[in-house]
Amino acid sequence: MAKEIFMPKLSSTMEIGTLLQWFKEEGDQVENGEPLFEIMTDKINIEVEAYDDGVLLKKYFGADEEIPCNFVIGFIGKEGESVPAVSPGIAGSDSNSNEQAPLEVETKLESKESSESNTVTQSGKVRATPAARRVARDEHVKLQLVQGSGPKGRIQERDVHEFLLNTSTDLRISPLAKKIADTEQLDVATLTGTGLNGKIVKQDVTDALKSKQKPVEVAALKTRKKLSGMRKVIAERMQQSVTTAPHVTLTSDVDMTKVKDLRAQLKPIIEKQTGLNLSFTEVIIKAVGNVLSRHPKVNASLIGDEIVFNEEVNVGLAVAVEDGLMVPVLKNVDIKGLSHLTVEAKDLAKRAREQKLLPDQMKGSTFTVSNLGMYAIDAFTPIINLPETAILGIGRIQDKPVVINGSIEVRPMMVVSLSFDHRAVDGAPAAEFLTELKRVLENPFELLV
Repeated sequence: MAKEIFMPKLSSTMEIGTLLQWFKEEGDQVENGEPLFEIMTDKINIEVEAYDDGVLLKKYFGADEEIPCNFVIGFIGKEGESVPAVSPGIAGSDSNSNEQAPLEVETKLESKESSESNTVTQSGKVRATPAARRVARDEHVKLQLVQGSGPKGRIQERDVHEFLLNTSTDLRISPLAKKIADTEQLDVATLTGTGLNGKIVKQDVTDALKSKQKPVEVAALKTRKKLSGMRKVIAERMQQSVTTAPHVTLTSDVDMTKVKDLRAQLKPIIEKQTGLNLSFTEVIIKAVGNVLSRHPKVNASLIGDEIVFNEEVNVGLAVAVEDGLMVPVLKNVDIKGLSHLTVEAKDLAKRAREQKLLPDQMKGSTFTVSNLGMYAIDAFTPIINLPETAILGIGRIQDKPVVINGSIEVRPMMVVSLSFDHRAVDGAPAAEFLTELKRVLENPFELLV
């Protein structure tokens, strides 16, 4: 019997995964434990292994498609076995049973409609799942024409897809797309479908009409890229942060003379022990951890209507990757030495750039550091990584004239910017934290005590 391949649920908060690529094609032999496909969720790329031997019989989704957790995305079985033409939906559901497993993940729109779609009204309203109603609405299908396969004839999403396949032309065109094409006298045989299983949808027709009606001007050509995957996750979280948390940012100039001296003295020692180069980033993270341990209000998380004072000091380090940003977490920073932090920070940054971070390496941060010191940036306003209550931005180290004991001297200066959530932290404790961080960085040898 063919076995389902489903979108895994990797955490309690995961609702949707993005399919990045398949490692096998339909008809290929698959072995248990062999990488089968790659997904992305919560900024992490994960290779998913096959859990059965057999032949890859069916792939229902392609690259860059977003799929709910536990949704069937393919089948593995014996060569020649029969499998559904479209995805049967949630893994483990049985269209022949009297009850169907409810969706664990629904869109907001589906959830809104669920209460009225789960029952039959006395007015004779069609019984259909929220997913089926959504597809029918998008494809302009009358549910009264669809034969339901669920309990008591309830229409499932796959029933709508099968109706579309059976009632469309050999070119697999949606009813709405066909109607528009017929009205505009557009030859659909020249179109390439971007819908499920290569079906021509409304967007394909309208795009073709635009190209036909408007001559292409070279100066007006634009490259467009869908907001998806990691970029979409970042966009949603940044929007949530700035619209939810009232940000206040404090800045301070730090004299990095003694940090440079400390690094110069420790660099050959740590390099001999680890083979790695001690950077300013590790020294700054160590100083941040040291100060956070004495400022619990800044090392807190705002969850619901509660301020959680974290016992551990776990610092997230923002790392730029291709088309996005990842924040691996260094745990218990306050009790680790610079040698240990150098090894761990370098390893996590490398894993982030190669997109090989494990889920646990992205969890549990209580404070974040974003360092743009490698660029010509003096200061910036970092956005808080919720549910944390604060984030520290690091600018470049630059020689500047400063007044020391009444005399002007040139010193290596660095601007630090602390953004904090004013719902959980007031200005005074935030300022105390930043003031002490400045003091520790200007007297960094106490970090060795």
